[in-house]
Amino acid sequence: MNESLQKSSRDLDRTRADLTAWLAGKLPAGSAPEVTELTAPPTGQSSETLLFTAAWLDNGDRRVRRLVARVAPLQADLPIFPSYQMEREFQVIRSVGELTDVPVPEAVWVEPDPAAFGTPFYIMSRVDGDVPSDITYNSAGWLFEAGREEQRRVQESTVSALAALHAAPEPERNFAFLQHPQVGDTALRRHVAHAQAWYDYAVSLADRSPLIERGFRWLADNWPAESGETVLSWGDARVNNVIYRDFRPVALLDWEMAGLGPREIDIAWLVGGHRVFQDIAGMLGSPGLPHFLRLEDVATQYEAATGHAVMDIDFYLTCTAIQWAIVFVLAGLRRVHFGEQAMPDDVQDLIINRGPLEQMLAAGHRV
Repeated sequence: MNESLQKSSRDLDRTRADLTAWLAGKLPAGSAPEVTELTAPPTGQSSETLLFTAAWLDNGDRRVRRLVARVAPLQADLPIFPSYQMEREFQVIRSVGELTDVPVPEAVWVEPDPAAFGTPFYIMSRVDGDVPSDITYNSAGWLFEAGREEQRRVQESTVSALAALHAAPEPERNFAFLQHPQVGDTALRRHVAHAQAWYDYAVSLADRSPLIERGFRWLADNWPAESGETVLSWGDARVNNVIYRDFRPVALLDWEMAGLGPREIDIAWLVGGHRVFQDIAGMLGSPGLPHFLRLEDVATQYEAATGHAVMDIDFYLTCTAIQWAIVFVLAGLRRVHFGEQAMPDDVQDLIINRGPLEQMLAAGHRV
């Protein structure tokens, strides 16, 4: 797979000028801001990321900060999500930093007005470290080349960070703004309804997927008897969304999918996402990292850290696989949009995890 997919049609020179003008309006008069070293790394498939250095005068002294802007994509660029709530993301990062021991960047500024860039954005501090590549981290790169001890350190410290996140106090009060708007009598019902709405957005751009729709029927038929305690859910719990230093997290990133729900949402996403990337590694002819993020290990480590046993994991792993299928449809449509591939006759051919998802649904029990 091509990991350097085009993410945006923005012009960086124009973006630099717009960002400089925005800072001039944000900072006190006479600050004379400058923006240097502006780059747009090809990371992720959702919000656009801009790395830059800003310098300005502060009471006569020159102040320099290395920053990151997360910018909602232009509608013309076929976004992965139907809407981007940048104030919501900004607030969850700030609240996680204030209420938990989970490492996150400093949330610096948020701009809900699209006038500056054409879409809303927020700015956070830049954190140095290593990030596993988005697609091929288990086929090449620093994590793949690390020793087993270091890989285990990454796994255990990531699970510990997840446990710390789930310990956020009074999540339904402190993070009420993360409650999904879809109808449901539990956080899990609203979570799945939110995923269904996401699929409906994909259908508005392409044909229906009988496989994904069969998946939602499977979820309805195999609903857990108890959905468990509601916690703060990261939503996109992947090693690719973590900055590591010495093989331990120093910042958790990408909060577009944050919400409220059972612990198992994040555990299944962490394990199930790795399974997806293991399949991709196989397509690339690599053995991948079969010993990394195994369900039994993650579940044992999580229970040791929290005292909570992982429940109904088949359901949550299937839900994860369905959501990944939606991601692949939308990411594929973006590739088509940017001329990086032809549109297949069957939209389901865009689903990279099509075979594994079909097998999961056919099995009807253990996944």
